[in-house]
Amino acid sequence: MKTKKIIALLLAMTMILGLVAGCGSKQEEPAPATDPTPAATTPEPAPAEEPKTLVVGYSPFNSKFSPFFSETAYDQDVYAMTQVSLLNGDRTGAVITKGINGETVNYNGTDYTYYSIADLDMTENADGTVYYDFTLRDDIVFSDGEKLTVDDAIFTMYVYSDPTYDGSNTFWALPIEGMAEYRAGVETLLNLIYNAGRDNTDFTYFTEDEQKSFWEKYDACATALAQEIVDYCVAAGYNEEGDIAGAAANWGFSADNSIESFAAALQDAYGADVAGMVGTENAGSTVDDLFPGLVDFSGKGIQTGESAPNITGIQKIDDYHFRVVMTEVNATAIYQMNAIVAPLHYYGDKSLYNYDANQFGFPKGDLSIVRSKTTQPMGAGPYKFIKFENGVVSFEANDLYFKGAPKTKYINFQQCTADDDKLNGVIQGTIDITDPSFSTSTIEAIEKANGGELNGPKVTTNTVDNLGYGYIGMCAKVMNVGGDPASDASKNLRKAFGTIFSVYREVAIDSYYGDRASVINYPISNTSWAAPRSSDDDYKVAFSVDVDGNDIYTSTMTADEKYAAAKEAALGFLQAAGYTVADGKVTKAPAGASLEYEAWIPADGSGDHPSFMILTEASKAFEEIGITLKIKDLTNSSELWTALEAQQVAIWCAAWGATVDPDMTQIYFSDVANGGANKGGSNYMYAIADPELDTMIKDALKSTDQSYRKAMYKACLDLVVDWAVEIPVYQRQNAIIFSTERVNLDTVTPDITTFYGWMSEIENTEAN
Repeated sequence: MKTKKIIALLLAMTMILGLVAGCGSKQEEPAPATDPTPAATTPEPAPAEEPKTLVVGYSPFNSKFSPFFSETAYDQDVYAMTQVSLLNGDRTGAVITKGINGETVNYNGTDYTYYSIADLDMTENADGTVYYDFTLRDDIVFSDGEKLTVDDAIFTMYVYSDPTYDGSNTFWALPIEGMAEYRAGVETLLNLIYNAGRDNTDFTYFTEDEQKSFWEKYDACATALAQEIVDYCVAAGYNEEGDIAGAAANWGFSADNSIESFAAALQDAYGADVAGMVGTENAGSTVDDLFPGLVDFSGKGIQTGESAPNITGIQKIDDYHFRVVMTEVNATAIYQMNAIVAPLHYYGDKSLYNYDANQFGFPKGDLSIVRSKTTQPMGAGPYKFIKFENGVVSFEANDLYFKGAPKTKYINFQQCTADDDKLNGVIQGTIDITDPSFSTSTIEAIEKANGGELNGPKVTTNTVDNLGYGYIGMCAKVMNVGGDPASDASKNLRKAFGTIFSVYREVAIDSYYGDRASVINYPISNTSWAAPRSSDDDYKVAFSVDVDGNDIYTSTMTADEKYAAAKEAALGFLQAAGYTVADGKVTKAPAGASLEYEAWIPADGSGDHPSFMILTEASKAFEEIGITLKIKDLTNSSELWTALEAQQVAIWCAAWGATVDPDMTQIYFSDVANGGANKGGSNYMYAIADPELDTMIKDALKSTDQSYRKAMYKACLDLVVDWAVEIPVYQRQNAIIFSTERVNLDTVTPDITTFYGWMSEIENTEAN
């Protein structure tokens, strides 16, 4: 795929409040009718109290409300309202393993008790295997009254493990005993046809009609996508009418001035990954729009070789006990094990479930039964999905919920067409809860509504750190000396840039965010338990030492003195990299390096980006020492991702989304031992190739000792900083706002955190 996405597989019931839109009037359900003619001897009944409805503002939904196939955080929040997970998580993101009777954990001086539908016992065996033994409560029922048992959990895991499963969950990638054998010998119809080629004459696994249909739809999809991109570029003013080659170039592709050429370039880039092609190069339409019936190819599994009938490591013990066997310790597995438990009788077919006969609720290689329920979620969660109509998702309380019937009968998730509608909706009374962009203008509007405060009679504001961070990246393959990205000279070149960029972080982030963000010094979100703290003995400000290892700055320096010191230190790094330096300026670059570099930033062509000031100030500083730093302000951010995958960008500004666990495989693992190609990760952007870093990342995953893992990750971060491919910039805040007038704030989840949102105890939330 063009854009590598980090899937933040959070605890399923740690629900994330998404963005909301097009906000209309607040809707409430009618009260039950009463007998209009009571007997004469009966006192006149009091009017029935109208059930109250909480309205939550959201950004547009994609209607994929499935625990298996949802794609956006907004759709995931919808299904999460209807589901339960095996386990629960606390306010720090740690997994609660004894939730049946409740597990109490202290947070900020307060004891909180967390409940879930299962207990988990983990056993690390002498042979290296790990047992995950689950015990389910025996009194859990789905919202339709059907009992929840181990069969539902096993069915769910087999859906995630099916060879044709193409959702975002990566349960199938865990080292579960027998998983590889179960998924082997099965290929999707799409891959079989694509790999056979256009001129194939062997129809062993598919028909000639299927082959013809695929290639016709594949070509039509690429052509329509290419035309849509061109139309987008013309409408936006990036290109003149008919400038197909220019539009393709704006999107990061090389093509002649024909739609056919552009379509072919898209196909060459993505191959059989049709969903990736449409999703990444999106100019408006969806996969369903451009390739109707894609799932008939991508979702159909064909057995082409030997394939095990079951996953030996998923073992049913009885109706309320089961075991998952891992072949090795994997620290992230506990988060993956915390899967939702979807109802077999709803998402699958009970007549196709017989554990002893290796039948798991659907035909292996065919998830059409599961896919048919994508828009209508159902489970054992706190609320029942009623409908999605006119931009509003309607829920009704599930009176059978294991924590007790929710206090609020009805909740609506309502789309908003613009971010301003969220805040205005709360102020005007049409929305009760939402999460507007926490910008300066939003803060000013909240304070105005409240008479000068963020918390007041109209709006109550709650802020948490975002699960992610902003950074400036550098590609070692592009920014190096002599073609060797790992050499000391190459690292010194990048450290020169890192030193200049870093010194302007404070002023830039303060200017853009004010108190809503802080500068960070390690490439990891401050929300993580693995993030180094300023109180740690070996904590260091990013890029604050010179080429000889001496501190660049002192505590008494003014800002201008720091800027001057940074330039002096940068010259030292450049000279060590092989640049010729004379009279405080660089005059010649070594082989493979340059006196001019370009930084890409997706700032809408107007400089609207937290790191834009860093680049502009750094550009001035570099000019003074003989280096030209050009800034490319992108109006279309997709250009950046395309160019990054092609390793064409020297410097760029972006942000990472983080996960609950700090595993660094996705971003920094290079797999040097196997040729340096981390096929599934994002290290292609940085082009790190460091066997020591690879080893430490793998070792950190082989332990569940958090103190050991934290030490290992600190060593990993130090190595990343030494490679100087990533300058950590900022940790920003997100805001949840409540209507002070219409939400009973005493019933809202207390001590909201990044990992434990307001919806985590939604069953307690009441409307005034």
